Amino acid sequence: MELTDTTPVHLIHVDPEINMARFYGIELQPTLFGDVSVLRTWGRIGTNGQAMMVTYDDEAQASEALHNLEKQKLRRGYVPVGE
Repeated sequence: MELTDTTPVHLIHVDPEINMARFYGIELQPTLFGDVSVLRTWGRIGTNGQAMMVTYDDEAQASEALHNLEKQKLRRGYVPVGE
């Protein structure tokens, strides 16, 4: 299975005044059974962080979940890497 929208999302939230340096990553990955998983990674910059995977029946549902998570994190102050 090949995904049409496989652009991973990499976000950071840095605030030196309160010693905050966090990252958040979201990407789509196909499974061996034809489903699509949303892989989320997060933690403090410079660490391995944590990961969580949620599997959806089709790419449309997984893509919608990815975009919803991205909007939520942008509202919370995260910015795309490189900006």
